Amino acid sequence: MTKRAEDSLLEFPCRFPIKAMGRQTGDFEALVTGIVMTHADLWPGESIRSAPSKAGTYVSITAVVKATSQDQLDAIYQELTDCEQVLMAL
Repeated sequence: MTKRAEDSLLEFPCRFPIKAMGRQTGDFEALVTGIVMTHADLWPGESIRSAPSKAGTYVSITAVVKATSQDQLDAIYQELTDCEQVLMAL
């Protein structure tokens, strides 16, 4: 089912930050980046950012993408939440 543009509070295309959190492993950033980049391009001039937790056990990855539709954002969040290594997606 496709959502109508009027159903979204966002105006597309727009700059939209996607954040995913998980355990600090050698491949978590690449995993999240791969999922996000399957669905969207980075916003021009933006790069993938990572921030470790205070104890270094967890890491958050932020990608600012060029969002083109609510369906696109829904697909990104669905794939991130389906991934067992992703503990939370915002």
